[in-house]
Amino acid sequence: MFHPAGDPVRRTADRRPLALALAAVVLAVPAGSAAQGRWVGTLATGPVTVEPPPSEVRAQEVPMPAPRTTVRLRNQTIRQVVVRTSIGGSQVRATPRTPWGAPDLGGVWDFRTLTPLERPAALGEKAVLTPEEAAEFRATALESRNADRRDGGARRDVERAYNDFWWDYGDSLTADLRTSLIVDPPDGRIPPRVEGIDEADDARRAARRRPVRERVVIGSPAHGPEDLGLSERCMLGFNAGPPMLPSAYNNNIHILQTPDHVVIFNEMVHDARIVPLGDVPHLPGTVRQWLGDSRGRWEGDTLVVESTNFTHKTGSFYTIARSYGSGETARLVERFTREDDDRLRYEFTVDDPATFTQPFTAMIPMTRTDAPLFEYACHEGNYGMTNLLAGARVQENEAAAAGR
Repeated sequence: MFHPAGDPVRRTADRRPLALALAAVVLAVPAGSAAQGRWVGTLATGPVTVEPPPSEVRAQEVPMPAPRTTVRLRNQTIRQVVVRTSIGGSQVRATPRTPWGAPDLGGVWDFRTLTPLERPAALGEKAVLTPEEAAEFRATALESRNADRRDGGARRDVERAYNDFWWDYGDSLTADLRTSLIVDPPDGRIPPRVEGIDEADDARRAARRRPVRERVVIGSPAHGPEDLGLSERCMLGFNAGPPMLPSAYNNNIHILQTPDHVVIFNEMVHDARIVPLGDVPHLPGTVRQWLGDSRGRWEGDTLVVESTNFTHKTGSFYTIARSYGSGETARLVERFTREDDDRLRYEFTVDDPATFTQPFTAMIPMTRTDAPLFEYACHEGNYGMTNLLAGARVQENEAAAAGR
């Protein structure tokens, strides 16, 4: 719960105490209302529950901000606020429920955003942009990704591949104007790696050794399919994860629920994770899978999905052109929270002490869409694989002929 200024709030997952002002109580109860109800706020460091006891809440003289607005407190920011029960006698919309009483996460959700995974180095410790800064950042991002540009010559034009119609990065930042999707550590960056990890990754890439763990590989020798990136081979999508990361297109998932399972169905590469709920043991450690082995549970209104048993053929974490460490040592925890009819909060934490010096967490908003998912028939339409391998054979034959 929130406490008066100087008193610590319950510690968040990273064990750092947060000091919040008494003014936060105003966020929990409207002016003149009785002290009933439960609110959930999301700080940069994670979710916080607000349960004001009757002795702390009286008729308030300070205006109450509307739900889901940003309220700045000394060193922290509450980003979303959702009412879970009725307040002051007025009924507030509760979390949608399935017929069996679980929070209803079902539907198609869009996770496009221009907000980068990592905070740009030039922004230093700046966690949130002003509206003016956000407008400038957005304009720059859209122009840099405009595939209809014709500057840079013929080669750059070819490298842009599709024209702008086919790209779907989105055209807006997150509503809270964060400078990164990563919210912990506070610098908004992927943490440093354990000593030797980067050197081993660099040596593997430089020597073109298998397994190729990157989703996309630039300049592959293409001796065989195994030398190409995982997304080029249609093994894993470049945004489907897990964890899921906004990227160039197909930033959509469909969630389906039964009382004892949840299906997380990605449009990208047509991947479906079938997640058992409850006290179901993980697969034996000898069984390794591309998407890992996922088990789910409910923590209040949040679906928590924990995944282990990833294969060594993928990384502990990835960006579109880089892979970190080995999936063998990765532990991934994802959280799905329905915020209102049209918004779902997706958070993930990567915990791999064999690869990273500390765990890290990202928070990605998802928006409900009525658009259908389209089948991503990756293997069936993968002419690129044929062309890459055929082109490499032509280059080898030309080199052999020139050496005679």
